[in-house]
Amino acid sequence: MRVVRMSISHFRSIKSATLDFTGHTLFVGPNNVGKSTVFEALDLVLGPDRLSKYPALEEFDFYNAEYLNIFDEPQPLRVEVLITDLSPELENTCGAHLEFWHEAERRLLQRGEAELANAPTTKPSLRLETIGRYNPEEDEFEANTYYSHGVFKSDGTLDTVSKPVKRLIGFIYLRTLRTGSRALSLERNSLLDIILRVQGVRTGLWERSISRLRKLNPPIGNDAHELTPVLDNIEARLAQYIPLQAAGSATGLYVSQLTREHLRKTLSFFLSTNADQSPVPFQESGTGTLNTLVLALLSFIADAKPGNVIFAMEEPEIALPPHTQRRIANYLLNDTAQCLVSSHSPYVIERFDQDQIQILRRDPTAKLTGTPIASAAALKPKHYKRHARRGVAEAMLGKGIIVAEGVTESSALQAVAAKLESAAPWIWPLDLAGVTIFSVDGDGDMPTFGAFFKALGLKTFAFYDHKVRPAAKNAEFASNFDIPRETRFDSIEKLLIAEIPADRHWDLLVAVRDAGTQGNLGIPAARPAPAQLEALIYSALRSNKGNGYAGQLIELCADAELPLTIVTFLQEVYAHFPKPQKPPVLAPAAKVGQANAAQAQSATGTSS
Repeated sequence: MRVVRMSISHFRSIKSATLDFTGHTLFVGPNNVGKSTVFEALDLVLGPDRLSKYPALEEFDFYNAEYLNIFDEPQPLRVEVLITDLSPELENTCGAHLEFWHEAERRLLQRGEAELANAPTTKPSLRLETIGRYNPEEDEFEANTYYSHGVFKSDGTLDTVSKPVKRLIGFIYLRTLRTGSRALSLERNSLLDIILRVQGVRTGLWERSISRLRKLNPPIGNDAHELTPVLDNIEARLAQYIPLQAAGSATGLYVSQLTREHLRKTLSFFLSTNADQSPVPFQESGTGTLNTLVLALLSFIADAKPGNVIFAMEEPEIALPPHTQRRIANYLLNDTAQCLVSSHSPYVIERFDQDQIQILRRDPTAKLTGTPIASAAALKPKHYKRHARRGVAEAMLGKGIIVAEGVTESSALQAVAAKLESAAPWIWPLDLAGVTIFSVDGDGDMPTFGAFFKALGLKTFAFYDHKVRPAAKNAEFASNFDIPRETRFDSIEKLLIAEIPADRHWDLLVAVRDAGTQGNLGIPAARPAPAQLEALIYSALRSNKGNGYAGQLIELCADAELPLTIVTFLQEVYAHFPKPQKPPVLAPAAKVGQANAAQAQSATGTSS
């Protein structure tokens, strides 16, 4: 089972959208772009229980709460979902509504194309749509799911989709793993409740439990004898106002309201994780245990219907350590028919390939688009995988990227930025602004990375050494970066030597020598002549790129000694991300009143 296309009209924050899916899909994008709305839309159509709640919809399920048009007529919302790779059971059940999806051309076959129905790239498919609208006669909101194609009802309207059909589709929506605290409860749509429904378990638990609880006499057992005089007194006082005609005691205490829904919320799963520990409610277990429990339950669901479960999951990284995030992402990718995930975690994002990641954007008209990053500007697979967590995944979630030619440039940029941000409180720090610094292996790949990030809508900056390049290469830098900063030096080491005082060079060499980490540098006990000092610091910076010597050198500098080329470049970057204005501080109400009184007295020329 697999969702291949969905369209949304007038639903929540989305006025219109058409999204295509080729399989597993990860949605990334800024907050409030519409990721949750996409999941809610899928649940509206495919979720078996979404429309059972009352009311099924409310005002704000309609875009801008506009459920009436300018003529005060009901204005519907609509979500359509196209699914393929149908199970044999679903094909048999919905045979009158099947269409054929041409996988290679990504379209439905039309009339006159019957010969293509048996082509290898053509698959049976099913289109379902949910339509919601306001019913003015009943003064309530209504929603139903229909087949978009095939047999119509006798009155010519679309045929409705039943709950059993939706259950055959196997769509499961987990809003966040924060619901781990209720995973093993029996509340509706908890993971345990989903497992029972997937397994087809129809338990008589509720009827039997309610019957047993009602038969308790006294209601909560013999331990209630201390309460009996109090309850009898309350009953006697109540009888003065209300005739109580029940045989025996008319009052009692029960452990539940004796309804199915209350029992669902009351029943609790107990767990003992240590030999010396008595069982405790599973919600009281550690966060790690809860999240591992969620993973175990997810695997139970998938194994119950292999190849027939579509998981939609929001932010699986919530309260999870990195290795568990990776395990959940790996499980979803390898053990589900299709997963649709949103995430802000590089540990999750790095598990998805470029063609599985969609950047969601919403334009000023509230039209939502999803762009696979592979089609925007693909990186070579080896480059993407190598830089996925360190730069690519993190940068996707931000607003800007500084592509540095190498690790020394990256170290120097980060160190100077830290100095500037510490000394100037009016600067908005790069990490808070959403700007990532990461290095590539030489200037050859820099325009490719610039094009990739620019296509994703980020501000792009480059910092690289001077050398003679073909005009076409310079044009690539100019077109793919908002600010391509080529220094006047042919290496970052020469920049740091020319723009940082020699005293700081010697300070670094002394620190390296005294720490016993100089290796073969041969740093002397006394400060050498300027030419030899320059050669030593160049050798130290050049041969120890991975040791962060560039950053250490900059940390030794006073603010006025920072390398000017890097400072001016970063100032240009900061100019694109100004510090947000603080909201005004409100004076206490008493002082506001005094100020208003003083202002009124001043205006009338009176005084107290």
